[in-house]
Amino acid sequence: MKHVALLLVLWVPRLVLGAAFDDAPTAPYNEAALLPIRSPSLRPGPVEPRAISLPGITALFLIGDDPRSHAWLQKRLPDLQRLGAAGLVVNIESAKALQALRERAPGLSLTPVPGDDLAQRLGLSGYPVLITATAIEQ
Repeated sequence: MKHVALLLVLWVPRLVLGAAFDDAPTAPYNEAALLPIRSPSLRPGPVEPRAISLPGITALFLIGDDPRSHAWLQKRLPDLQRLGAAGLVVNIESAKALQALRERAPGLSLTPVPGDDLAQRLGLSGYPVLITATAIEQ
């Protein structure tokens, strides 16, 4: 299960961004066509911190476009920047809302992606959350 979660985390950005597995030409990427993104199994709410073991994983975080996520992003921004964390936006309605989130997170990548599968594999139901190689925390 650890390896499946790791592979999912590593490949989701490629899949979402339309990257091909070979060098064949692909259609231009239209991020707005992905929106809205909804992850029914994830809601803004508390997350109990716990230890995990995902060696080699890059730090990532899950947020949505809601007041709790906005406040968390503002509070945790220096930590997220220091870690070089990648952001997965798991609940968002529009390109305008995504752009506003990106403006709040200079230097971080924010990719809209459904988070249900990752949430299930990691036993998450709430966000915002930071996932590192050793811990899940809010």
